[in-house]
Amino acid sequence: MLNKADITENLKNTVYFLSKEIGPRPYSNLNALNKTSDYISASLKSYGYDVSYQPYKYKGNNYKNIYTEIKGNKTPEISIVIGAHYDTVSTTPGADDNSSGVAGLLEIARLLENSTFDKTIRFVAFTLEEPPAFMTKNMGSYVYAKSLKENNENVELMICLEMIGYFSKKQKYPLPVLKWFYPHEGDFILLAGDTNSQHSISKVKNGFRKGTVMPVESITAPRFIPGIDFSDHRSFWKFGYNAIMVTDTAFYRNPNYHRSTDTPETLDYDSITEVVLGLKSAICEIANIKM
Repeated sequence: MLNKADITENLKNTVYFLSKEIGPRPYSNLNALNKTSDYISASLKSYGYDVSYQPYKYKGNNYKNIYTEIKGNKTPEISIVIGAHYDTVSTTPGADDNSSGVAGLLEIARLLENSTFDKTIRFVAFTLEEPPAFMTKNMGSYVYAKSLKENNENVELMICLEMIGYFSKKQKYPLPVLKWFYPHEGDFILLAGDTNSQHSISKVKNGFRKGTVMPVESITAPRFIPGIDFSDHRSFWKFGYNAIMVTDTAFYRNPNYHRSTDTPETLDYDSITEVVLGLKSAICEIANIKM
């Protein structure tokens, strides 16, 4: 039986450690980034995973992605990638952006560690999602996706966890017309993708709903819609991979975005727990878990 209280406590501990004990994790603070990568690595190892690193250079300094996997036992050549970035901009401790995503990634990995799947599940913590690397070839996710393409890897879907912890009575949208089709309160999680993502979003949405009471909405839109490509899934699109973003809608809901007020106390850990349970359910369905 799943213990929701344990999940909630683990999520809270990770968010507090990353955003309180370490604090801002911009590209210029190598010490903070290394402490964060050490925490992520130690957590994954404590769950029983073998951890690997993908180092690369940017502005003369060394950065690294962190990854591990559950090898599929029937079609291991087909993979599902679950990713979240662990850096921040310099102005924020980054509780929601993106300690919440990292916490979710780690907790999903913990919950699935003893599972068997047809397909391979990869868990990746990306460095350098934020400016000045944002939307460039120096993003950790770009480096990782490029390596997958160069190795002819068959990635069925990439799921990007980008800010999953802030819930509110208020909700804004990039286009005024959307308020007629989506909730007025920010009490839901959003699955977002481009116009090629409809099938994948439908599969994730259906699987998500089987595992949680968390309301889930979805949007597929052209890439020019503001925010639709504002995270690591964008890097996978660049290499022709199917990818979606799981998000609380970032600055369309959270007034603390990229500010010093993005602190652990502002997040809803019971809701993050439900997001984790929903994603666990969706991943199990897509990757064909063996009971």
